[in-house]
Amino acid sequence: MATQTLDDPLAQIDAAVDRAAQALIRAQKSDGHWVFELEADCTIPAEYVLLRHYLGEPVDAELEARIARYLRRIQSASHHGWGLFHAGDFDVSASVKAYFALKMIGDAPDAPHMARARAAILAAGGAAASNVFTRIQLALFGAGPWSAVPTLPPELILLPRWFPIHLSRMSYWARTVVVPLLVLCAARPLARNPLGVTVAELYTGMPVVPKSRAADPKWIWTRTFNALDRVLKAVDGLWPQRLRQRAIDRCVAWVTERLNGEDGLGAIYPAMANSVMMFDHLGYAPDHPHRAIARQSVENLLVIKDDEAYCQPCVSPVWDTALAAHAMLEAGGADNVARAEAALDWLKPRQVLDVAGDWAEIRPDVRPGGWAFQYANDHYPDLDDTAVVVMAMDRAGTVDREPIDRGVEWTVGLQSGNGGWGAFDADNTADYLNNLPFADHGALLDPPTADVSARCVSMLAQLGERIDSPRMAAAIAYLRREQEPDGSWFGRWGVNYIYGTWSVLCALNAAGIDHADPMVSRAVAWLKAIQNDDGGWGEGCDSYDLDRTGHMPAPSTASQTAWALLGLMAVGEADSEAVRRGVAWLGAHQEADGLWGQEHYTGGGFPRVFYLRYHGYPKYFPLWALARYRNLMRSNAKRVDYGM
Repeated sequence: MATQTLDDPLAQIDAAVDRAAQALIRAQKSDGHWVFELEADCTIPAEYVLLRHYLGEPVDAELEARIARYLRRIQSASHHGWGLFHAGDFDVSASVKAYFALKMIGDAPDAPHMARARAAILAAGGAAASNVFTRIQLALFGAGPWSAVPTLPPELILLPRWFPIHLSRMSYWARTVVVPLLVLCAARPLARNPLGVTVAELYTGMPVVPKSRAADPKWIWTRTFNALDRVLKAVDGLWPQRLRQRAIDRCVAWVTERLNGEDGLGAIYPAMANSVMMFDHLGYAPDHPHRAIARQSVENLLVIKDDEAYCQPCVSPVWDTALAAHAMLEAGGADNVARAEAALDWLKPRQVLDVAGDWAEIRPDVRPGGWAFQYANDHYPDLDDTAVVVMAMDRAGTVDREPIDRGVEWTVGLQSGNGGWGAFDADNTADYLNNLPFADHGALLDPPTADVSARCVSMLAQLGERIDSPRMAAAIAYLRREQEPDGSWFGRWGVNYIYGTWSVLCALNAAGIDHADPMVSRAVAWLKAIQNDDGGWGEGCDSYDLDRTGHMPAPSTASQTAWALLGLMAVGEADSEAVRRGVAWLGAHQEADGLWGQEHYTGGGFPRVFYLRYHGYPKYFPLWALARYRNLMRSNAKRVDYGM
């Protein structure tokens, strides 16, 4: 507990830090790790309902009733459909899936909420205007035509690596989602759908050309790939049977190798569900080990509460645990540090040391050494988690340096040619692939990004890498090129410019960039300029709009306020009025349980397509920011010595 008297101007912050740390301790699991809910939009719980009916499984009326209550609660009261994030604009694909799931559960089409949703969907062009993956879902139920789905021949998996369209050129999430789909789209199976529910009422009868969400579509590639799709449709059914079977066998072997136990294919929902449907189509019995474990992986994503339930897109234990450990180390004190050390003990054996994942296709000479985001995902560790875990271990003074050394070795081995880092792969930059007809979501790739690159720079700098080493010089140059005209950085995996700017400012400070450098001073001025009148910071998910117009003002949130504060404090702004006001906002909005509430989504999945509400973000980031402010104000140097 705080030992300062009430005369101490930091006493209230001491008390706030103590309350937040105690709340975080109460949330820690007995084995030392933290994991908080990870909520996406309505599409994942809707697809979960549809998956059960696709398989013809017995109806779990109570579970479906809870999911229905969740879907009804998050339906918009303004546009009457469903958006991709809290208070987000209408999204036709999400709305079609939510409507279909509610109808499957038993909501009458003429019920007021269904009628309003249907009118909104029809006004947007109907189900035909939905994205490719929604149209595939509809086609599997006989609720939409396969002709509206781009052709995905399973022979794609047989193409040589040099071919312009190759799985290794796609992101990890695209690979894991697409490979089982290759089997399903070739076979075009029909869902068991014992209730016979479809959504014919969502079609207008008018032709619709769905819009791509690719950030920068190129007409020449679009025309080329559309022409290729027409050719593939024309020759559909003419593939040699032996070649087709060989391709399907390769797809099945690919999926089976990556089943990943009860954590599932790629440890992400769409891929996991697709693997179950693939095994079902191929005649695997429900108790077959491969199908059974794939099916169980989906169940493990459910969040079931007293009145509602939903399905998560994945789980985030490594990410939550590493970030919470940083917050507890910042809070200090014997008990808090001991809790952080217990978390690091939990993390240590989860380092992937003996599996050369898909990343090795491009970097075969690099030894494994990363951490995944989920409990297990050995084929797909990521750079962001790895850097954060390594920094926490180093900060805690971990005696065994082998995990740290292997994490650094793997990270530097995956630096891309432009100096930056992607999340899962090196040089995953084949931009033309986002023009493929089945890539209308515009998120087929995993290119280097400022936020992940900044985390890797922070890690290297914290461990003593010289700023003039070739890899650091290349990374700093990359970050300098990526700065936006207004002084911010685009945050790929968090919302958005606040997240990116926090990440990069921490990295520049750790690397030793002078705080007077224009790159730093412009970012500081930008953060101060966008501070809300109430002292906090906020940014909406619509800042990911295609035209990259920059930060979109939004109500202050606990996590975004903490990011802004951590970024400013990293570059010597602890004494500034902006930081004092931000700290006051956090203090004023701490709830009775010691934590902070937040419904707004501040996590990025795929820009313009998929967003995330990390329930842990308003729990550990504000603690981290308040503790850092207190520590800096009591320090003579007033400088941040760590990479984050």
